[in-house]
Amino acid sequence: MRLKVEFTTEPFDLDEAPAHALAARAVIEAADLDAVDVGPFGNTVEGGADAVLAAVDALLRKSLGAGATRVSLQVNVLGEGE
Repeated sequence: MRLKVEFTTEPFDLDEAPAHALAARAVIEAADLDAVDVGPFGNTVEGGADAVLAAVDALLRKSLGAGATRVSLQVNVLGEGE
């Protein structure tokens, strides 16, 4: 099974990336994922279910530990052709 996750961490800081956003970025960049798109207001990752779920677990733990007050997630199951 393949998954796609879109996530954001808050609070936002438009002047520089906060520690929780940097922690989240480090987690997803180190994970064994097929696609990663990091943006200022949202991030997207895709990959096999085990890799994505492990990355989400680490993402939540690290970003909350680094000061995130909210992490919003949307998880989609991708079809075979996606």
